[in-house]
Amino acid sequence: MRVRRTVAVMAAVAAAVTIGAYVIVHRISDKLPLRIPMGKACVVSAGSASSSSPLGQVELDSEQLANAATITAVGLTRKIPQRGLVVALATAWQESKLENLAGGDRDSVGLFQQRPSQGWGTPAQIADPRYAAGKFYAALVKVKGWEKMRVTDAAQAVQRSAHPEAYEKWADESEIMARALSGEVTASVACTVTEEQSRGPEAAQALGASVKADWGDVGTADVANLVGVALKVRETRTGWQYAHWLVAQAQEHGVKRVVFNDMQWTADSGAWKHVTERGGINAGPAGERVVAEVY
Repeated sequence: MRVRRTVAVMAAVAAAVTIGAYVIVHRISDKLPLRIPMGKACVVSAGSASSSSPLGQVELDSEQLANAATITAVGLTRKIPQRGLVVALATAWQESKLENLAGGDRDSVGLFQQRPSQGWGTPAQIADPRYAAGKFYAALVKVKGWEKMRVTDAAQAVQRSAHPEAYEKWADESEIMARALSGEVTASVACTVTEEQSRGPEAAQALGASVKADWGDVGTADVANLVGVALKVRETRTGWQYAHWLVAQAQEHGVKRVVFNDMQWTADSGAWKHVTERGGINAGPAGERVVAEVY
């Protein structure tokens, strides 16, 4: 009997130690920078990398995230409420897995699988993610009471899908994406870049053109010793919108570093970290500029 009691006590102690160790590791790991999962290029978190709360994550490839960033940017420039961003992202998740498809069911095209025969535009127009997102938002805001609908019902009111409940399964992921890409959550978009090749001034010009295409007339700033772009911001949230967008475009445009508000993302680490020295980049007062350097 004593042996059994001793074994039971030892087991209980071991269990308590294990649980305690788990809690300690869990709390510490919540404060570590975002880690990119194997096989994925990007991760978007529901909370800041320095948050003490558990991190819900969405894992994507670079093309998916770049398209999601464009969908969000188009919505933000149109002053669409965050609920609308969630609906748009969930719709694109379901329709195309956030890939700009050249075809689909019947004459469907693009991120939202819009059909020229139903008046969404020409195939070439719909194939432009910015145009497609704009048309989706224009249709969404015409739906009476869409803000109070379930995500799937609001999406269905626009899309008229044969599977009206399908959009709801992407609601949680889309909520995480919308919070991060709208700047509500800081340092929450991280990517690795697989092609670290020198691109130079031409890449910087292409990146600047893409910024203008997604965000419109964004103020720019000159930064000494920089091959890249520097964007002026008035609010911290706007700065994180731009910073996360730039990370999302890193693979396509060869972005090697993004600096904002004493935080820095690098393609080498794939993560955001606090910095005191900015590696020769004079980004100006913290919070007033978002700086992106290209390879």
